[in-house]
Amino acid sequence: EYAMPPLPAASFASLAPAIQAHIVFALGALALGPWVLWGSRKGTPAHRQAGYLWVLLMLGTAVSSLFIRDFRLLNLAGYTPIHLFTAFTLVMLPLAVVAAMRGRVQTHRQAMRQLYIGACVIAGLFTLLPGRYLGALLWHHTLGWV
Repeated sequence: EYAMPPLPAASFASLAPAIQAHIVFALGALALGPWVLWGSRKGTPAHRQAGYLWVLLMLGTAVSSLFIRDFRLLNLAGYTPIHLFTAFTLVMLPLAVVAAMRGRVQTHRQAMRQLYIGACVIAGLFTLLPGRYLGALLWHHTLGWV
């Protein structure tokens, strides 16, 4: 369990392991998602393998987020509203995988797209707001803008 420090760290190496893991998993899912969802031929072994990798990356992102808490923002035991995306991911991932296994392709497709847009894109944008820890790390320390 990791409580957010008041000031962001200056480098990736100085971040807590949970935050490092979260960043690696999230960036992997963000990068692989478009190919799996829109670029690959559906039903092929390549799509299936990449899809399972994407599911593991999303699961890693969600689980690692449970160890990242912030007591500075509106929170419940350190869990902030952005953690609702964690719950969304942990519910939707198994539903989407089971839908594919049962041949419910449209349900599977819709659930996976919702996961990518909600848990990767929207949650990622919230994470990078200037007042949030990773946002401050990016905008202040890395780019020197804020």
